[in-house]
Amino acid sequence: IQSRANLPHDILDRIHEIGDAASRASRLTQQLLTFSRREVQTTSAIDINDVVDELLTLLHRMVGERIDIHCQLTPLLPSVHGDRSMIEQVVMNLAINARDAMPDGGEFTIATSLMEIPLGAAYLRRVAEARPGTFVRLTVRDSGEGIAAKHVPRIFEPFFTTKQAGKGTGLGLATTYGIVKQHQGWIEVATQEGNGTTFDVFLPTSRLPIISTTEPVVQEALPGKVEGGKESIFVVEDEPMVRRLVETVLLRLGYHVITAENGPSALQIWEARGLSANLVLTDLIMPGGMTGRDLAEKLLEQKPDLQVIYTSGHRDMVPHSDLTMVEGVNFLQKPYSPAKLARMIRQVLDARSTS
Repeated sequence: IQSRANLPHDILDRIHEIGDAASRASRLTQQLLTFSRREVQTTSAIDINDVVDELLTLLHRMVGERIDIHCQLTPLLPSVHGDRSMIEQVVMNLAINARDAMPDGGEFTIATSLMEIPLGAAYLRRVAEARPGTFVRLTVRDSGEGIAAKHVPRIFEPFFTTKQAGKGTGLGLATTYGIVKQHQGWIEVATQEGNGTTFDVFLPTSRLPIISTTEPVVQEALPGKVEGGKESIFVVEDEPMVRRLVETVLLRLGYHVITAENGPSALQIWEARGLSANLVLTDLIMPGGMTGRDLAEKLLEQKPDLQVIYTSGHRDMVPHSDLTMVEGVNFLQKPYSPAKLARMIRQVLDARSTS
């Protein structure tokens, strides 16, 4: 849709917002899947200020008009090393906790700063989890009702909540604590009934340069017809909407496209038509009792030079642990943009013809 040049700017802006929301939802979904296994899967050098800036519009909408947000970011902070989507989840969880503490409105402050902790500092004796070094500190403060002293020791326990029934799961702060620990940091809380709550998150700094790895899902325009795009592509995808979209994109690029909804159906179509596709794009997890890996193995028996690209929304939960999947080589993470799909298919086909 966005590739149409005659769309009004207000509609394009809305499409951009939808794309941003979809991209963030994808990253947060991956974070939840990762956290359920207590592992950090996708790490990079992260600018905490950039994370906060990117989330500000969403935070304003989430906390509502009765809560004033104050943003105090220290410039030129060093990077931290970790999973960006997890750090986003920390910010969101603490913001939600602050919002719920101010049902009648109030003030919400989010700040960043740099903290040097020297050897022998009194702070180290006061905070058991602290250690010497240089840390980026993320501070989230609310002017809400505060937390009763008797509850403070339990606030990071899973399923513990002081909220009314149906108002909270008791997982937000527990998830936040777990993520911070996974990133070799710690979290402090200062609170008093009637005087609000402050959470300070400490994350060790990194010497790695910050490289943007966030790829928009919608904002990237679909390229025109790719040179040499006359090959046959076999698309095997059980989700009808995704299957139709991929087919439309590839047809527009000039490819010959065959589609199937699952592994058994794909085999029937392959054998019935005597197909000889150049590349198969297959989902890894599908109904019908056959995975994408199973299908690819059967097709490769008949056509050893067949190129295969696997797709999935959660690569690390698929069967066949011996299958090596590399993003951009033989694996395409969902959701993906039409442009990313087009580029990867062309790269894989061209690499084959070159070799």
